[in-house]
Amino acid sequence: MVTGTARVRILIIEDDRKLAAALRAGIEAVGYEVLTAASGEEGFFLVHSVRPDLLVLDLTLPSRNGLDILQQIRAEGIDIRVLILTSHDTVEDRVAGLKTGADDYLGKPFSFPELVARIDALLRRFAATTPSTLLTIADLAIDTRARTATRSGRKLDLTAREFDLVLYLAENHGRTVSREMLARDVWRETSRYTPIDNVIDVQIARLRRKIDDPFQVKLLQTIRGMGFSLQETQP
Repeated sequence: MVTGTARVRILIIEDDRKLAAALRAGIEAVGYEVLTAASGEEGFFLVHSVRPDLLVLDLTLPSRNGLDILQQIRAEGIDIRVLILTSHDTVEDRVAGLKTGADDYLGKPFSFPELVARIDALLRRFAATTPSTLLTIADLAIDTRARTATRSGRKLDLTAREFDLVLYLAENHGRTVSREMLARDVWRETSRYTPIDNVIDVQIARLRRKIDDPFQVKLLQTIRGMGFSLQETQP
């Protein structure tokens, strides 16, 4: 099993809200981060905005069916493992799903331990065939697959949240990232009725102590009144 420290994200597109909630609770319990969507349109939006590692996809969905979503994902070349989980479980259904681009297919009703085993197997297969992806900014190197970071060859001791934060800043290298963006995309907070600006500022301060304080060149910049930026030179 891949543990939660790996921050593997799984998206479940399932219109049966009770089943979706049960799947989310069970899969989170074995160490994965899980998001859910109740319609095809919502799910397709999350595929683009969140870029999960694995998609658990029902076929019968409101507004857009699962095969249509899968076909467009593959047409766009989005790199994601897809496990179809559906009551449509004839041989013809399975063949259609696999031909459209599914990596695995499981019919309902199903055994939850088997579902988890199939998820684990798909993610192991993906990890074994995917090379490390390295992002570099000056002497900061971030391995997105191994989820490690170094500066000047020195390994940085980052928590899972700190790694997510520095990765997001690196992916937006040179651009200013607002607190609203961090709340939405890193903390997954969509409601501003419960602002987490203080939490973000504390995490930024902790990250800065680890990636900047021991080094002469500072990379993590605070853009007054706007947010933060990861860049080689002072703004």
